[in-house]
Amino acid sequence: MAEADFQVSEYEDRLDCFQKGMHSLGVDAVLFTSEAEMRYFTGFRTLFWQSPTRPWFLVVPAIGKPIAIIPEIGVALMETTWIDDIRSWASPHVNDDGVSLVTDALQGLSRIGMMMGRESYLRMPLMDFQKIQNQLKQADFVDITPLIQSVRMVKSAAEIEKISEICTIASRSFDQASDLFYEGKALKDCFSSFKIDLLKQGADDVPYLVGGAGQGGYGDVISPPSMKPLAKGDILMLDTGATLAGYFCDFDRNFAIGSADDGSKYTYEKLFKATEAAIQMARPGVTCREIFTAMSEVVGEVGGSVGRFGHGLGMQLTEAPSFISFDETVLKENMVLTLEPSMMIGADKMMVHEENILITNGGAQFLTKRAAPELPIL
Repeated sequence: MAEADFQVSEYEDRLDCFQKGMHSLGVDAVLFTSEAEMRYFTGFRTLFWQSPTRPWFLVVPAIGKPIAIIPEIGVALMETTWIDDIRSWASPHVNDDGVSLVTDALQGLSRIGMMMGRESYLRMPLMDFQKIQNQLKQADFVDITPLIQSVRMVKSAAEIEKISEICTIASRSFDQASDLFYEGKALKDCFSSFKIDLLKQGADDVPYLVGGAGQGGYGDVISPPSMKPLAKGDILMLDTGATLAGYFCDFDRNFAIGSADDGSKYTYEKLFKATEAAIQMARPGVTCREIFTAMSEVVGEVGGSVGRFGHGLGMQLTEAPSFISFDETVLKENMVLTLEPSMMIGADKMMVHEENILITNGGAQFLTKRAAPELPIL
């Protein structure tokens, strides 16, 4: 039997908060097809989402517990959660991959919510969704993206504990930098060593690890690591999304190999000051746009190639909101966020600095062990 990540009361509280929002919008039920929302309301956590073969559905009614409509292969795991209405079918199916079960669950309803906005997606065949719409002609499908995002942005004490712990674990691994990264070691081997250390320190998994290395800076932050050895004067950056009980940390650290030039030192200090400006402002009532502006004024850029200067964090590596010029989301107590200013170094290199923070009524608190104020040299 799978071990539950949280007490049943955690899921009951999430559902109660969401259903109050549904009531205010006049929504009869919400249909979810994505992993994060399924897990948020049920506790159903599995790596089986990596396979695109089978669709998974969750119906959240305006009153009562959620209904799981899932392939039979997932029933045993779902039965270990607090969900008791589990409807299943043998999937893959030649012509009815859960469509009839979904339409039966939604039949007779007038207003059905779905995620349609930014940072959402439909995880089922479009043709099957069109079948559902055709069989529910009496219903209006409406966007509930703002509602689910607003609920998930504010973390419970139990969620904060998980995120804080994985941030501490990753911080301990970064503390091992002088043993893990050194001149002559291939970048790919640096990635491997860091992943291994994260697991040794207590991470459940390391589904996300990116970074780069280059003389005086790096050209991008998403390419797979190469076998090129680290050289004196390289700036190495690793950005990890390690997980614990399905919750992410997401932060990076920069290191100079052997020595650092003045341009790298200057950029690093600028980015550190940008996070300092943000941490001083980050408190309930301040908007994401205002935090973004504060960091932009320090670094003298408005997003660079990264596009934004931070985001929400939790069950997903990146969540709403965004620190960007158009996001007017107001910070609330118990939001968990990243501060991620970036800065170009010349025409083709960059540096990114990232921390994870918790918003409290007294201001912001670091969940990560804060980076050194000056560029570390290994």
